[in-house]
Amino acid sequence: MGTDMTTIRLHNTLSRQKELFEPLDPSNVRMYVCGPTVYDRAHLGNARPVVVFDVLFRLLRHVYPGAVTYARNFTDVDDKINAKAAETGRPIRDITDETIGWYHADMDALGNLRPTFEPRATEYIGAMIAMIQTLIDKGHAYEVAGHVLFKVRSYPEYGRLSGRSVDDMIAGARVEVGPYKDDPMDFVLWKPSDASLPGWESPWGRGRPGWHIECSAMIEETLGLPIDIHGGGIDLVFPHHENEIAQGVCAHGHAHEPDAHAEYSRYWMHNGFLTVDAEKMSKSIGNVLLLHDLVQAIPGEVVRWALLSAHYRQPLDWNQALLDQSRKALDRLYGALHRAAGVEANGDEPPGDFLKAIEDDINTPGAMATLFALSSEIERAMTAGDHGVVARAKGELVAAGAILGVLQADPAEWLEGEVSDALRIEVEGLLEQRAAARAAKDWAEADRIRDRLNALNVVVMDGPQGATWRVKG
Repeated sequence: MGTDMTTIRLHNTLSRQKELFEPLDPSNVRMYVCGPTVYDRAHLGNARPVVVFDVLFRLLRHVYPGAVTYARNFTDVDDKINAKAAETGRPIRDITDETIGWYHADMDALGNLRPTFEPRATEYIGAMIAMIQTLIDKGHAYEVAGHVLFKVRSYPEYGRLSGRSVDDMIAGARVEVGPYKDDPMDFVLWKPSDASLPGWESPWGRGRPGWHIECSAMIEETLGLPIDIHGGGIDLVFPHHENEIAQGVCAHGHAHEPDAHAEYSRYWMHNGFLTVDAEKMSKSIGNVLLLHDLVQAIPGEVVRWALLSAHYRQPLDWNQALLDQSRKALDRLYGALHRAAGVEANGDEPPGDFLKAIEDDINTPGAMATLFALSSEIERAMTAGDHGVVARAKGELVAAGAILGVLQADPAEWLEGEVSDALRIEVEGLLEQRAAARAAKDWAEADRIRDRLNALNVVVMDGPQGATWRVKG
């Protein structure tokens, strides 16, 4: 698709409205999403932004082929990681390498593409130190007692992203008070490390970076400024993203310019919260759902569909009914593709109504509705024997599914599901006997075999390519 046809509209947290997406350079579209702090296995809440921005990445690649760069970081220096290393006696790098491996496996299981770049914070310490020094030189930061702090009141637009005034934030006690701060709102860019903590030499002594400076430095090093899209969970709007803007803008001397924030990222996008059975996930409640456990019990594609079933900016409640509905939805779509297995797909372009939905601020519920319409069209055309319509609709369905990151598996394998070898062998044998009985018009034997399949909780689907089956969900 040519860039002149682009009609993508995205809700910009900064302007609080949907805006036409116009990249700074259509030949180099750049997106950054805040990644995980790697000290433990990823939970379901961690997966929502990954899946949401994976769909946006896929859409951008469709509209701007070969021109999209996507970076998502790993925070691998953090007090939680230090605490785990002290608790277990393991080297920090062992913990972070293992956790990154888990994260990749879990996110791959949900059908996510790997970003273009996955910078690790510890590999960009030099860039962070250089950015901090620039902020000091420009009067936006100061050193005290081995700490370097950002001078919040030196950036007039601070608070614009979150819609909060500095004075209101102080009154609301939303800040960490430190005896070394000139102002309660000032935040840490660099902090000292004793011998028991990881640290790097700097002009301010041995220490380690604050969280916010890490993303600012990695964005500039991997993508360059300004970028087009910055994404993450709604919980990151303040203080993390607010502080990122302040650092990035002030380091480049744009602090007092109108619309200075656009010199860092032009569009800010945030996904809504996820709850489990209407409650916030928390260790104290015991309802933290680890992705590793989920994808052992449920196909990753079902988890992905469920995560996309609500609009990304809305809250999403995770419950068994949502999972059941998601499984049935995918079964229906794969069922249509399986019925059309003998017809070769024609074309690889999604239909216009799908693109209209997905380009409207990633409206996944609306986009999903168009998939069901295509599957119904396939079913009707197969019944009518109109293979031309089937070929076109099948091509559109698979192409639309690719942007959502679904419907790329073999339909017969999907419908059979993950079953034991013993069950598979027994069912395949029964289906052969059933075919022979039906060919011989031995209906009593065919009924006996049907009863046995029912007892095994297996549903059989007859199609032009023969019978397929799956375990009832």
